[in-house]
Amino acid sequence: MTHEAARLRATLIGLTAVLMWATLGLFGAGSGAVPPFLLNALCFGFSGILATLWLAFTGKLRLMKQPIGVIAFGTIGLFGFHFFYFTAIRNAPPVDANLINYMWPLLIVVFSALLPDESLRVHHVIGALLGLGGAVLLITGGEGVSFQSGAGLGYAAAVTSCLFWSTYSVLSRRLGAVPTEAVAGFCLITAVLSSVCHLALEETIWPSGLVEWGSVLALAAFPVGLAFFTWDVGMKRGDIQVLGAAAYSAPLLSTLLLIVFGFGAFTWVIAVACLAITLGAVIAAKDMNFRARKNNMRP
Repeated sequence: MTHEAARLRATLIGLTAVLMWATLGLFGAGSGAVPPFLLNALCFGFSGILATLWLAFTGKLRLMKQPIGVIAFGTIGLFGFHFFYFTAIRNAPPVDANLINYMWPLLIVVFSALLPDESLRVHHVIGALLGLGGAVLLITGGEGVSFQSGAGLGYAAAVTSCLFWSTYSVLSRRLGAVPTEAVAGFCLITAVLSSVCHLALEETIWPSGLVEWGSVLALAAFPVGLAFFTWDVGMKRGDIQVLGAAAYSAPLLSTLLLIVFGFGAFTWVIAVACLAITLGAVIAAKDMNFRARKNNMRP
């Protein structure tokens, strides 16, 4: 397989994470009143255990054993992002916190310029900005942004959460030699830390009934499980600028899923956001699309 073909394959694998993250809203709504840190502990616990069992079954369990620095990096990335995100939505209006947090795809595109063998071009930035504009429309409902006074802690936590995830994602490229299987260990430690936060900060409310438990398991299997493994592949070996810009499709697809299942209605705001995010992703992926067409034209 050529370098370009391998890069395209890794990019496509990374894009499956975006598709899985699009189900967060739907499965999250189905999980009932489970508090966020407990939900985090359950999801990362289930996904980490399942991944560990799979590695043991396939004889790859040894790949989870990594230097302490690598383990710390992965755990801080996964747990740090969720800790500050939950802190943000607890201490600031959720719409505002989500808006600030969703700067992370744009930051991935910008930070990628610091990586060796990567070049940040104008169309990458334009694509990411169009995606950000579409996300702003979705999150605010087209009603503009009005930050509240007295919510400084929440806003600071939202900024920190997007910095954590964008930095973790980009720096994963520098750890290309670390096998993706190591993410299983990151998930297990994140589950333990989330359990500690739950016991210290939350009232325990377990999922109730088949639908809520099924939603938790679905979260653990896909958006809070497999997605982190496929995202790791994309960040390490794929087109990082394309993945960053395409990540803005997650809130759009999530909104569309909620509409399909009766949790909302299609509006002009969603239509414009859809156009902006799709156009942004196409512009950001211009180089990749050109290379793919060029390869297909070869005899």
